[in-house]
Amino acid sequence: MKKILILIVFAIAIASFFYFDLGSQLTLANLKEQQGNFDAQYQAAPFLVIGIFFLIYVAVTAASVPGALILTLAAGALFGVVTGTIIVSFASSIGATIAFLSSRYLFRDTVKARFGDRLKAIDDGVEKDGPFYLLTLRLVPIFPFFLINLLMGLTAIKARTFYIVSQIGMLLGTLVYVNAGTQLAEIKEVGDIASPALLLSFAALGLTPWIGKWIVSLLKRRKVYARWTKPKTYDRNMVVIGAGAAGLVSSLIAATVKAKVTLVETSKMGGDCLNYGCVPSKALIKSAKVAEQMRKGDLYGLSKAEPKYSFKAVMQRVHDVIAAIEPHDSVERYTGLGVDVVQGYATIVDPWTVEIKRDDGETQRLTTRSIVIATGGRPFVPDLPGLEETGYVTSDTLWEEFAQMDDIPKRMVVLGGGPIGCELSQAFARLGAKVVQVERADRLLAKEDDEVAELAMSAQQGSGVHVLTGHDAIRCEMVDGEKRLILEAGGEEKSVAFDALVIAVGRSARLTGFGLEELGIETDRTVVTDDYLATLYPNIYAAGDVAGPYQFTHVASHQAWFASVNALFGQFRKFKADYRVIPWTTFIDPEIARVGLNEQDAKEQGVAYEVTTYEMDDLDRAIAESATQGFVKVLTPPGKDKILGVTIVGNNAGELLAEYVLAMKYGLGLNKILGTIHTYPTMAEANKFAAGEWKRAHAPDGLLRWVERYHDWMRG
Repeated sequence: MKKILILIVFAIAIASFFYFDLGSQLTLANLKEQQGNFDAQYQAAPFLVIGIFFLIYVAVTAASVPGALILTLAAGALFGVVTGTIIVSFASSIGATIAFLSSRYLFRDTVKARFGDRLKAIDDGVEKDGPFYLLTLRLVPIFPFFLINLLMGLTAIKARTFYIVSQIGMLLGTLVYVNAGTQLAEIKEVGDIASPALLLSFAALGLTPWIGKWIVSLLKRRKVYARWTKPKTYDRNMVVIGAGAAGLVSSLIAATVKAKVTLVETSKMGGDCLNYGCVPSKALIKSAKVAEQMRKGDLYGLSKAEPKYSFKAVMQRVHDVIAAIEPHDSVERYTGLGVDVVQGYATIVDPWTVEIKRDDGETQRLTTRSIVIATGGRPFVPDLPGLEETGYVTSDTLWEEFAQMDDIPKRMVVLGGGPIGCELSQAFARLGAKVVQVERADRLLAKEDDEVAELAMSAQQGSGVHVLTGHDAIRCEMVDGEKRLILEAGGEEKSVAFDALVIAVGRSARLTGFGLEELGIETDRTVVTDDYLATLYPNIYAAGDVAGPYQFTHVASHQAWFASVNALFGQFRKFKADYRVIPWTTFIDPEIARVGLNEQDAKEQGVAYEVTTYEMDDLDRAIAESATQGFVKVLTPPGKDKILGVTIVGNNAGELLAEYVLAMKYGLGLNKILGTIHTYPTMAEANKFAAGEWKRAHAPDGLLRWVERYHDWMRG
């Protein structure tokens, strides 16, 4: 209500200005005509005239109505250069700040609700370089100042910063126009003051903040490198440390553009994803899914059967799958593509030198123009008393250890309720283990919406997993030769016996042993980088799990493009890493796939949204597959078809999500998806039907009533 009243007051004030033709009083001709009267009044009561003039100037500026330029000339004519400049400088800055605050109070929340993602990007830029942008705009008077006031009010720049920068930035222009006002009789029109030469000078002046910033950046860069001696020549254009997804893609890009690149890997090519993560877990999940389908054969008109299998054979299949994919990431393949692959341990000696302790026992030193750190991550292991005594496996080590077993561990505890913990718990339970999954939070999959977490809980329990949420692991014990995990919930302890304990509570970046500490490269759970993925040293970049903020293979590959291109060609142009559209999937059954915002994200960020949901139990193909669990849930701005985020739960949700990822990447709305032909009968039709649900909810009811009358009339 307050906002409406303020808007009404502003509207009345502006309307009155034009209705009573107050603008005619703020013209150059009228100023010249009334100059004698103004001088007389000023001589009679100087402080009163200054006060009234000050308030009028503030009001005109705050209301964003025409006339500030004439008032600035009047200040020079009435008060002289010094006094006039002081009055106008403070009055214009105060008026501009009032307009700025009014715009923020009246419109920012609305704009943020409708354009939250775009505004966030602007706010991030303003937080970093806002004063520079504002100072440039203030120094160049060709930009309408009233528009600057209103638009800056929509950003997150601080009011104090806005005021100070505005006063400094407008001072020179104020001085020019106030000084011109002292020669009022010689001015025939306002354009005489703002000559092209003067405006060009102002434009050049507007570049000075950025030139200053560039000089400061150059000095900082020199300071960073001050204690190192730069080589005169280089052995390589780039050295990449780590041959996971980020390292492989970085080195491949470098080789593709004919750069001389060395890729150093101390363990297995392909990194965690191929050898310990994505690939082996999906192979295991497939075997477990087939076992579950056998148990539920009656759903398909077949006899139910308890699967008989060799656990060693299942684990052997996992390793066979890894072996089948290994050639894609092999030393031989990358060597053939032009990458110098070295097996060994790399240490960054200085910003341009990497020392490699090769597997063949030799030590090699390479100088390089740029370095990409792609050392990946490792499972985080909590510091639980007794853990080493009872033993454990992680999501990395279980593939080798379990491959040695003839039978699956009968009692398993999986510690962790995130995606990895959920996937492994369900898979091992379906293969016959008695699995207890422990999560300290009050639900599984904390990043997902409540109904998604509830469905995940139901899926886990339906697969035979005993889920304990709200339980904190406090220690491990050996009791009469039996391994036990002690949990605490609600102030009471609970003991869970196990034969195998799987730690899946998250992953941490590999940060030590590569020379980062010696170089002073800052780390904070990950390597600290700028928007371009550069570290403290502008020629050293990081990508993948070691850089964060996402720990996905596809994000590592995505970051690798930015890191490698910026490292090789950053002197010409740099590209900011783009995280606007990041998809991910949790591969339980049914799968959970997401891109963009979900409801809890939107609420936390204050983004206004509508929810459209299409249930899978209405989809023909899902019914035919007896796979009716799940839904497609789309978030859009109120009344608009723009896609803010999508969550899909169901069979092959990860594949279904790709259509929405493409749509969000290229700004396509639900109307475009609705207008696209989808093959019948497929699961992908769920995307189109979800768009149809949105369209139905936004049908033009008024128009349809008139159409109904038209059809009634046509029937006679």
